[in-house]
Amino acid sequence: MEMQLLVSSSPHVRDADSIGKIMWGVVAALAPAAAMSLYFFRLDALKVYLISIAAAHAAELACLWLRGRPFRHAADGSALVTGMLLAMVLPPGAGWYVPLVGGVFAIAIVKHTFGGLGNNIWNPALAARVFLQFAYPSQISLSRWPVPRMLWGAGADALTVASPLAGEGAAVQLPYLDLLFGNGVAGCIGETCKVALLAGGLFLILRRAVDWRIPICYIGTVALLTWLLPVGEGAPVWASDPLYHVLSGGLIIGAFFMATDMVTTPVTRLGRAIFGAGCGLLVAVIRRYGGYPEGVAYSIVLMNTFTPLIDRWVRPRVYGSRTPKATPREA
Repeated sequence: MEMQLLVSSSPHVRDADSIGKIMWGVVAALAPAAAMSLYFFRLDALKVYLISIAAAHAAELACLWLRGRPFRHAADGSALVTGMLLAMVLPPGAGWYVPLVGGVFAIAIVKHTFGGLGNNIWNPALAARVFLQFAYPSQISLSRWPVPRMLWGAGADALTVASPLAGEGAAVQLPYLDLLFGNGVAGCIGETCKVALLAGGLFLILRRAVDWRIPICYIGTVALLTWLLPVGEGAPVWASDPLYHVLSGGLIIGAFFMATDMVTTPVTRLGRAIFGAGCGLLVAVIRRYGGYPEGVAYSIVLMNTFTPLIDRWVRPRVYGSRTPKATPREA
């Protein structure tokens, strides 16, 4: 019987965590926000969740079969996480084919085309969201946002817009408490209840499943720049309000659950801080001067593309060496 010797560089560090354990931990962290989204958007949200998750798993099994890989890899929870995250950044009023196409695109194109888990360049759920934005613009529009169920107050207070930063929502400054709990705040399925997302993000940080530097640098940069950058005439009253920008749109879910993806972010601590700050810079610029009110998805996908460059320039000192880190030209 032939034996294959695998040789790799030392030192080797063993850890009790596994892919499955990490992924199912992310599912647990997303559960509170998912539960709140089902309360807010009812059957509309449930439909998107079921189709997105089913499409992601079907594509996972098909790709594993085509690549001759064991089907047991489909049980590691990565396809479930992708399906959940994609559903959470889609409008609850999207047609059934939108999460179907998105789930297949995320797994088959963004993940397996590049070699499967651990080799993808971009976050699969967000790359699929960007693709759907261009493929089905009428489905990802201001007319596709149902009125969410209220936690308190009258239902007439709810806004039917993509974000408090867009459309008619831009002319109204919602109370911080409503933004924090998602009360009457329309938007993507899983991004409205910030309390649930923050609880899940804190859970992942305490489990050391994600690096706190990315969400802190991401959110902190958005807050700082939206406060400092000048605004034009006719800007809404909240345009330079850092807290309003932090609590609006998909910044919280993006910072804790998308930008912290281990595969598509830098490997060093300094690199992750740079990555988070870069994401925050892009969001602030897009929101302030772009024609799109959000910018979270684009910021993370663009910075995913820069991850290899960040890793190339932010290199740690060679273990056991007194010389500084190698420059890209020397490497």
